[in-house]
Amino acid sequence: MKIFKFGGASIKDALGVKNVSHILQQEEVSDCLLVISAMGKMTNTFENIVNFYVNNNQEKLTECIDFTINYHTKIISDLFQDEHEIHQKVTLLFDEMIHFLTRNIAKEYDYLYDQIVCYGELLSTTIVSEYLNDVGITNSWRDARELVITDAIFRDATVNWGETEKRIKTEIDTSKITLVQGFIAGDLNGNTTTLGREGSDFTAGIFAYCLDAESLTIWKDVLGVLNADPREFKDTQLLEQISYEETIEMAFYGASVIHPKTIKPIQNKKIPLIVRSFKNLNSQGTKVTNEADMYPNMACYIVKKNQVLVSISSLDFSFIVEENISDIFKLFHKYQLKVNLIQNSAISFSVCVDNNLNHFDLFYNEIKNMYKVSFIKNVDLFTVRHFTENSLEGIYKLGTSLVSQINKNTAQIIIQKNN
Repeated sequence: MKIFKFGGASIKDALGVKNVSHILQQEEVSDCLLVISAMGKMTNTFENIVNFYVNNNQEKLTECIDFTINYHTKIISDLFQDEHEIHQKVTLLFDEMIHFLTRNIAKEYDYLYDQIVCYGELLSTTIVSEYLNDVGITNSWRDARELVITDAIFRDATVNWGETEKRIKTEIDTSKITLVQGFIAGDLNGNTTTLGREGSDFTAGIFAYCLDAESLTIWKDVLGVLNADPREFKDTQLLEQISYEETIEMAFYGASVIHPKTIKPIQNKKIPLIVRSFKNLNSQGTKVTNEADMYPNMACYIVKKNQVLVSISSLDFSFIVEENISDIFKLFHKYQLKVNLIQNSAISFSVCVDNNLNHFDLFYNEIKNMYKVSFIKNVDLFTVRHFTENSLEGIYKLGTSLVSQINKNTAQIIIQKNN
């Protein structure tokens, strides 16, 4: 069985949905599991719904819900006849979400986030599944929340691999086409959880692992794995082949093409990963395997935005030792702040952390009474794999270099960009 993953960009409109059917016909698949993300940028829109709801901004909340309904209605109007049952199915999903917002009494933001944002994937998969059935590509729609089981850490849940593998092996018919949602999962109490931003790739890796898939193909709006993000760098180049190990390194440092947690489960079972363009079916993209050396061999650039550079020292100028570092990392874990770079001296400890969940202020308010803390928000962390001196020059020109770390294969530079 093959696993195909389609992200939001591939199904952002009716033409995108039709292209998915074209790809399936072109690839001649009959035993395939499709992992589908929310349409277009809908995850961002559902995040706005959460924020307006939490802040009790009823006017903006209504506007945002109406925009979301109109967006999906336009797509289904372009794909289906007026009397098609998809209209009722989509209406029921929106009614279900609105009913939750009306009756909910919970206050925890992360819990609310997962219960609401999941509708992006529930809507997209319902629409794509119905369309494929209509054009003769028979498929079975399944709810990933009943198959991918996690703990109850909302917005960044950990997979219960034993329970998940048992359910997937039992419930998925590997001789047919099955369609599931990416990104979303469920805990044992029936609550919706999510696997972290961009977690649909991870969902695909989970199903590939549990089903001993023949291969996993991630369909992107780029030709494959590039040596840099074309939105950030000019003159990017396609990497035709790359090893799991190198891909894990790049994903760890923040390469956006592949979700960091996706690689390990498929590497464990030596399942090939293929990254291809849904815009250009003639390109074979990038193949990731155990044996492959990177080809062509070149510098690879990765940038992480919305970082916070934090410097921590003791209040009495004593040394920062293992016990202090352990306490600090417990707080990082508590507030789900991912550490991307560490630099320490005898009396200070500096880290660069993600602030994607906007938890940094909560962290700061707790730690400031224990240590002397200074920070700089909105810095960029640049990582260059297989660097040369020339490849680093352009990075330093982007702004003020605050911290740099260089080893044999990897250079990391924190830049505060010039205004």
